[in-house]
Amino acid sequence: MLEIAARHYGLPGPMTNQAKEVILAPKSGPLLYASMALMMVVLTWRQRFIAAGIAIGIDVVFILVRWAIDAKVAEGNGHPFGNGALWVLLGCAVIAVTRRTGRERVLLLKGVGLGLLLVAGRKTGDTWLLITSKTRPTVLDQYVATADHALGDPSWLAGRIVNATGPIGTHVLDWVYIQLAVAAVAVALYQLRNVATERRFPGHHLVRTFLVIGLLGPGIYMIFPVVGPIFAYGADGGHWAVADLWPNTPPPVDVPHHMPFDEITPRNCMPSLHTAWATAIFIHSRRGPRVLQFAGAFWLIATLGATLGFGYHYGTDIIAGVVFTLTIETALRSFDRGWDRSGIQLVAYGATVFTAYLVSYRYLSMEMAENPWVFGPLLILAMVSVIYGYIRTTKLWEREPKAAPAPQREPQPELV
Repeated sequence: MLEIAARHYGLPGPMTNQAKEVILAPKSGPLLYASMALMMVVLTWRQRFIAAGIAIGIDVVFILVRWAIDAKVAEGNGHPFGNGALWVLLGCAVIAVTRRTGRERVLLLKGVGLGLLLVAGRKTGDTWLLITSKTRPTVLDQYVATADHALGDPSWLAGRIVNATGPIGTHVLDWVYIQLAVAAVAVALYQLRNVATERRFPGHHLVRTFLVIGLLGPGIYMIFPVVGPIFAYGADGGHWAVADLWPNTPPPVDVPHHMPFDEITPRNCMPSLHTAWATAIFIHSRRGPRVLQFAGAFWLIATLGATLGFGYHYGTDIIAGVVFTLTIETALRSFDRGWDRSGIQLVAYGATVFTAYLVSYRYLSMEMAENPWVFGPLLILAMVSVIYGYIRTTKLWEREPKAAPAPQREPQPELV
């Protein structure tokens, strides 16, 4: 469906873009290798070394061929490597079908599917962003920016701080922001480290949360289109911007209106999915070794600094992203262990808080800006209440056994 929708606007869709990367320079080289690493959790160490060697060898051949024919190493912002990882993923799928049987075939196909899902999620996400820019000619940035006064306009403050750090701070935050999926794979590899020996995947892991966030998030973009401070109130917005105010001058408190915007900039701010994904990384890193816990905390803090400091999101987007993640994480854990009263209540409460955020941003933004000492603490308190509910519920689950699965009927013997 996304392929057809993209073709409707005269652009290639996710399937076409992914197929191109079999031969052309990929735009997601590090992600392809991260996906291959995710697939390799089902392989033995010997098979992993062989797969990695083949991937590197194929990439070397591609680079030499491009250099020999004087072709561009990358198409657009593509990477010179990554084709080999994709070839190994596809090759393992062929091996699973032609050379494996039974549980070995199923396990290898699951590993390949998991790796390809991560890449497919990236491609479908890019297509969704295109669709939001084409189908939502007006944006709600004025409403969100007005409501953001209740939180003290954190994006404007963070923007000035990032500018003060100079090029070093900017480059570090930019790298963290771009390579978020690679950080997720690092945590997922720790969670899936025993798959090859146990011959099965755990019931719940980070990749599931990552994919569901990416699946549901664009739907909210379509309902609540927002482009972000650097576009609506900054130089990057060009003549579409309200004014060139970000990050030095917070926007004035005026009656907000729908504002038209170009057909290029994605409406991908509400909620902040980068914050949502970084929150998921932080949550899942808590059960790892100390170095993984520190890395998860660093990635969350750096991602928050990047999303606000680069002017990509408002503070209201950030708190909505946290609630969005905790609600999804609770639902997935409940699905794995069996639904119970505490899980249902927390999912319903998180969904209610998230909906209340969107409604209040749209219809109470002026009241929020005029009474920041009332609405600011209320917004933070609502997020903290969901965080507290999640911590309390998960600790309760750790003390209790999983809910019993639904009973299955025993097969009846056939009458002879």
